[in-house]
Amino acid sequence: MTETVSGPARRGKAAVRKGLKMQRIFTKPGVHPYDEIDWERRDVVMTNWRDGSINFEQRGVEFPAFWSVNAANIVTTKYFRGAVGTPQREWSLKQLIDRVVRVYADTGREHGYFASDEDAEIFEHELKYALAHQVFSFNSPVWFNVGTKSPQQVSACFILSVDDQMESILEWYKEEGVIFKGGSGSGVNLSRIRSSKELLSSGGTASGPVSFMRGADASAGTIKSGGATRRAAKMVVLDVDHPDIAEFIQTKAREEDKIRALRDAGFDMDLGGKDIVSVQYQNANNSVRVSDEFMRAVEADGEFGLRARLNGEVIETIRAKDLFRLMAQAAWECADPGVQYDDTINDWHTAPESGRITASNPCSEYLHLDNSSCNLASINLLKFLREDNTFDVASFVKLVELIITAMDISITFADFPTEKIGETTRAFRQLGIGYANLGALLMATGHAYDSEGGRAIAAAITSLMTGSAYRRSAELAAAVGTYDGYARNAEAHKRVMRKHAAANDTIRTLEEMDKALHVEATREWAECLRLGEKNGYRNAQASLLAPTGTIGLMMDCDTTGIEPDLALKKFKKLVGGGSMEIVNHTVPRALRKLGYQPEQVEAIVEYIAEHGHIVDAPGLRREHYEVFDCAMGERSISPMGHVRMMAAAQPFLSGAISKTVNMPESATIEDIEKVYFEGWKMGLKALAIYRDNCKVGQPLSAAKKKEEVKEAPAAAAAPVPAAPVRPVRRRLPKKRPATVTRFSVAGAEGYMTASSYPDNGLGEVFLKLGKQGSTLAGVMDAFSMAISISLQYGVPLETWVEKFTNMRFEPAGMTDDPDIRMATSFMDYIFRRLALDHLPYESRAALGIFSAEERTLQAAGEDPASLHTEEAETVEALAQSAEIKPQAELLPVFAEAPARVDATESHGRRTADAPMCMTCGTSMRPAGSCYVCEGCGSTSGCS
Repeated sequence: MTETVSGPARRGKAAVRKGLKMQRIFTKPGVHPYDEIDWERRDVVMTNWRDGSINFEQRGVEFPAFWSVNAANIVTTKYFRGAVGTPQREWSLKQLIDRVVRVYADTGREHGYFASDEDAEIFEHELKYALAHQVFSFNSPVWFNVGTKSPQQVSACFILSVDDQMESILEWYKEEGVIFKGGSGSGVNLSRIRSSKELLSSGGTASGPVSFMRGADASAGTIKSGGATRRAAKMVVLDVDHPDIAEFIQTKAREEDKIRALRDAGFDMDLGGKDIVSVQYQNANNSVRVSDEFMRAVEADGEFGLRARLNGEVIETIRAKDLFRLMAQAAWECADPGVQYDDTINDWHTAPESGRITASNPCSEYLHLDNSSCNLASINLLKFLREDNTFDVASFVKLVELIITAMDISITFADFPTEKIGETTRAFRQLGIGYANLGALLMATGHAYDSEGGRAIAAAITSLMTGSAYRRSAELAAAVGTYDGYARNAEAHKRVMRKHAAANDTIRTLEEMDKALHVEATREWAECLRLGEKNGYRNAQASLLAPTGTIGLMMDCDTTGIEPDLALKKFKKLVGGGSMEIVNHTVPRALRKLGYQPEQVEAIVEYIAEHGHIVDAPGLRREHYEVFDCAMGERSISPMGHVRMMAAAQPFLSGAISKTVNMPESATIEDIEKVYFEGWKMGLKALAIYRDNCKVGQPLSAAKKKEEVKEAPAAAAAPVPAAPVRPVRRRLPKKRPATVTRFSVAGAEGYMTASSYPDNGLGEVFLKLGKQGSTLAGVMDAFSMAISISLQYGVPLETWVEKFTNMRFEPAGMTDDPDIRMATSFMDYIFRRLALDHLPYESRAALGIFSAEERTLQAAGEDPASLHTEEAETVEALAQSAEIKPQAELLPVFAEAPARVDATESHGRRTADAPMCMTCGTSMRPAGSCYVCEGCGSTSGCS
């Protein structure tokens, strides 16, 4: 731990200096941290996913040898500053870290944070070591802005406020626009705005908050985020007692119905489609602020009053369970709204005398005063796991001290998007230290994510982190003063510290690792309370758990935030380009910890590489299966398993947790009610769910199939023939047009011959893969014949495309086809190519399959359908002249059969639901309640 050196305020050069004594964690006196690193030069070349052209190239960049290709690529493309190709362009990680750390160290020296120049040097060297070794990372705005000529914005999370005045509402629109333009997100509570059931002073009826949400939504959709193509990140909150709460709850569910209707009418309603812009409320996450009073009414099946905004009078009484059911049903239909537990949030509020906490940032982890912001940093937990599977508690505590010191310094030099946000942030100095790689840490140490042991470790680590952070905040208060709002809120702040310490006492430890963590956490909380009573605190908030999307990739983390492993295999980028799928490196470490011999570990890893799961892996004991449970896959963690893990960590966080509780498509409305209710009972501050495949604008959507099945009875109203109609095979003539396509997937080559009917329509496919054995050749011949015969019997090509696109197996990776830059398997490539060659644009668009030229037009904001006007007219003319019957008429038996969702489809839909990255075209993966692209590091929410 560090010491505080006190003395009189410095008056001139001779005055005694007041500041912190720093201790070394990783570095050695007289040795620069860069000198102990093996540096290497690399080339970073990024290709355009639309046409295969090079869209970024920087050769000779310098990184530590132990950094992965992916981490180096992301830092080079996203964080290096200066025009590419100019001498001013950064080319080394050293330059990036030096640019940032120099500002922190110089500001610390200038404002008296350090007791001596030697302490300042220790701070600087330790910070450089930790960043270069991926031990922790600041959030993205720090890397974007600090040390550049741009405004020194360091915060990614913002909360705004809106009053019941038109001027305030218009100011809200403006402030959101400024924040979105800067690449960040914001949240706001609209509950002060009068409902549509109340009167204006002029005698008219108020518009209500939902009406004003339309304008803000349109603004967010227009501005996008950071000037890029991804949507802006925003959160809209409404209190449960607002008279318009039912309308608010149903806004996005109603729009989802509209999306289905428009899609079925032929409009392009995919994510990024040109017609999706006509749908409202799609640019925000919605959350309902529920009170304890409301939740108790739900529990007791009682009534609940909706109150006028101006005088608080009850203007309508409802059954609480009905409203709660409406929330769960809307979430079942479209994943919105989430819930925020208002009384729990404000019971842990350190500054209640300065105002209530009414809203959060878009990902729900930052919760504090209106018109405020929070800068974040996250620790890579796996860096503290020693080879003997013990946790380096002492280094962890010292690192927390270092990070909290640096983060507080950043508020001193930071710029903010609005004057009000700057004033509040400087007055309360909210920080958000958190961590990543918890899921990997638990697996590596042989702990199941959904287990008492796993939760004990998570609770102890979180408690130790926050206790050390607030103890450091008390030391900073002695060195450079408390936050401005502390005097007014001192008793409330100290009460919350005692609540954290009391929660720490309830942790039930089970093993040596969590016992060691808990012992130190107890010591830290005791010292925190002692120093806080004496010095006060420098920061109103200290900790939260962010999604760690881009920075998690920068630190080469296997898991983000508090999340479990997504799957047992992941894609690894290769130095020469392309990628390969490998078993996560935490798996063999976990197997060794569980006592398996090297040959057993090798056999199990090979099994996972082939099958993607551990069920029936050779030699793996069934009692160890749970250690390898993931967020998706053959053995996925139950929804309540996620909730229980959040509940274990929540009492030790100043803020909340960015996490979405994934639920299977089969989940019921009652299941969602249970999750929301148990979240309240367990003391969470915020909770959001996502039911697989509940949205239309995504690949492999089963919603369309359900609509078709639902409409089948109406179509069957015609008289039923006496005898069943059997499909008729329509053979191809001996001479028919055909195309031969040579292709390559991840370096593996193949050939495809596709034959068509003379009057159009695919009727035959033959496949040959290069360098395969006789068995695989025979299987591919049989597969080709099966596909060909089914096409001739009238099975629509769309059906095969739906079934086989996104199928995952090796080889997978880059292709040599400019229209399909990435493929998850041979089958994925083959059926995407067939769709592009043989399906009309409207059918392909519904499946999310576009050519390079079409994607280019989409990115430019133009309609790709304009490319196919003449094609459509030609096809229609051919159909009329040849009197071609629709395939559905040839195959009534197949058309009426309900579509069955294969287990593999449902299994893969967790990632299929994720949007495609608009920067590089890779399918994104969940990170907290946002998505992150593993290809380029872009995120769908806060950076």
